[in-house]
Amino acid sequence: MKHTPDLSVQLAPCNKHGLMLRNPVMTASGTFGYGTEYEHTFDIQKLGAIVCKGTTLKPRDGNSQPRLVETASGLINSIGLQNIGVDALISEKAPVWSKWRVPVIVNIAGSSIEEYGDIAKKLDSVPGVSGIEVNISCPNVKEGGAEFGASAGPAAAVTRVVRAATSLPIIVKLTPNTGEIVPIARAVADAGADAICLINTLKATVIDIKKRRPVLGNITGGLSGPAIKPVALYMVYTVAGAVKIPIVGCGGIANGNDAIEFIMAGASAVEVGTMSFANPRAPQDVLEGIASFLEQENIFGLAGITGAARNK
Repeated sequence: MKHTPDLSVQLAPCNKHGLMLRNPVMTASGTFGYGTEYEHTFDIQKLGAIVCKGTTLKPRDGNSQPRLVETASGLINSIGLQNIGVDALISEKAPVWSKWRVPVIVNIAGSSIEEYGDIAKKLDSVPGVSGIEVNISCPNVKEGGAEFGASAGPAAAVTRVVRAATSLPIIVKLTPNTGEIVPIARAVADAGADAICLINTLKATVIDIKKRRPVLGNITGGLSGPAIKPVALYMVYTVAGAVKIPIVGCGGIANGNDAIEFIMAGASAVEVGTMSFANPRAPQDVLEGIASFLEQENIFGLAGITGAARNK
C-alpha cells in the first residue's frame, strides 16, 4: 500500500519559536533572490523554507564585472553581496513574505561583528521573517565574510552578538576554507546557534590565457555546484559527529539522491543552490526525489534515513 512519508523537520528544537519546516528542502542564499523571482516557475510554497540573498546593513553594489564564470561541473561567483540593504528588505520584501505559507530565512552579512548584531536586531519580530542565516563564510568580499568564519573565536563572537540581538532561530553558515571546521562548528553551537549550514563556496579563480589575467573582476570568487559536493558531504559527515544541533547540508545538490546522501551523512535539511540557475525547478525536483525514495524504500519519515550512513 502506498504511503505518504512524513517529511517535516524541526530545525530549531531548542529555540522558543522553533523553525518547523514541512519538508527538508530549502533554497541556498544568493541563488533564489527573494523568492518572488521564481514564483512563476513552480509552487514555491511547497518548499521547506526559502533563504533570501545575503543582506547587509546598507545597500551594496557588489563587485566589479565580470562576476560569474562557469567551470567543469561548477560555477564561480564573485557577486560581492549585491543587495538592497536590510531597511529596504523590511519595508519591501517582508510584507510579501508575511502572506506566504513557506517560511523565509534572511541571510545576513556584516563588515564588523557589531554590524551583524545591528542587522539581527532590525529583523527581530519582523512579520514574514522566520529565521536568520548568519553568513560568516562569503569568500568574495574584502571586509567581513569568511574572515569571521575562518577560526573559532571570531565565529563564536559573531554568533553571540546575533544571539543577543534576536530571539529568532539562528543558522550559522560555515566556510569550507578552513582546517578547523569541527572546532568552529562546536564554537558556534556553544555560542547559541540553533543550527549549522555546511558549506558555503570554496575560494577559487580562473585565468584567461589569451589576456593573461584572471577572468573575474575581483580575481577570486566562490566555487559552487556539483564539483564541490564530495567536499560538502565530508564536512557534513564530520561535523554531524561533533555537534548536537541540526545541520543543513549545502553544496552541489542537483537531485533527490544528492539530498538523500546529505541526510544520510547527518543533515536534517538541505539547501539547493547553483542547480536553480540551470534548472529553475530544481528545488521541487529534489523534494519529489526525496519523497519518491522514501516511498520506494517503504520508509515512513526522514528519521528513518537521517544519519543512516553514520550507523554502519
